[in-house]
Amino acid sequence: MKTGIGSRRPHRAAVSLVTGGALLLGGTLAAAPAHAAPVNNSPGRPVAAVPPPLKSVTSPSIVAKGGFVMESEHGRTTFSKAADTRRPTGSTTKIMTAEVVLSQPNLNLDAKVTIQQAYKDYVVRKGASSANLVVGDKVTVRQLLHGLMLPSGCDAAYALADKYGTGTTRDARVKSFIGKMNTTAKKLGMTNTHFDSFDGISNGSNYSTPRDLTKLARDAMKNSTFRSVVKTKSYTAKTVTKSGSTRTMATWKNTNPLLGSYSGATGVKTGSGQVAGYCLVFSATRNGKTVIGTVLASTSSAQRTTDATRLLNHGFARVG
Repeated sequence: MKTGIGSRRPHRAAVSLVTGGALLLGGTLAAAPAHAAPVNNSPGRPVAAVPPPLKSVTSPSIVAKGGFVMESEHGRTTFSKAADTRRPTGSTTKIMTAEVVLSQPNLNLDAKVTIQQAYKDYVVRKGASSANLVVGDKVTVRQLLHGLMLPSGCDAAYALADKYGTGTTRDARVKSFIGKMNTTAKKLGMTNTHFDSFDGISNGSNYSTPRDLTKLARDAMKNSTFRSVVKTKSYTAKTVTKSGSTRTMATWKNTNPLLGSYSGATGVKTGSGQVAGYCLVFSATRNGKTVIGTVLASTSSAQRTTDATRLLNHGFARVG
């Protein structure tokens, strides 16, 4: 008996072939579905909906030297002006200070920090903005975050860096904390950012860009505590004194003017300085859509508010 190829018998099993849009099943020709179901390469996750295209809207003019805006859900750019040019950032740096604190494992927001003379001396020496913390008072981490982000307290920033840095000396702990700020920046893809301080009072190499700061703010706003702090217009802390009594601090007012003037404003932080000019990282939500952005190096406090307002209006017009 010959066993060559020509003498082999076909297998009886049903054969499936796809030919010209038809399926051949066990010798029966059947039409293939007109539209295949979308493929989901991530088991257990729904297929992401494609967002509608951004609307074409005339770009606004801003005085700030740099600006960047995105719609938060998909991270799509709605405006860009010198978005990747490195500039000093002033106290918008404190967004990263808060980000590092809130990313600590097993964070206890009610943990108490004793205010040191070094924090007060630093503020006086630098002529820095202050939450007017009192030496010897015990202040919770939650209160310090409000003191950091509302009145832009550099004393609160110092206290947090000292608390959450590692090392046997205060200088070592502060250096460690700033290292965590830079590590976090790398993780977030902030490729044009470097921090050399915990509060934005630069030692010569503290810089970022409108795009990078917007990335940071977008990530920070995912944290419910951060969102709660930066949308708070005023806050009165009750601290514990050396004697164990309660001190009612003077009320801290949020320096972000958009919270009282722009409908839907949700944050996030002002900054200013001789070199930095007037800066503002901003966010607002309307009709379930969030626009977030940054202006750097505007010419005055009033102008940065005007710049941010124009960019928010433009952003919401683009996302519809």
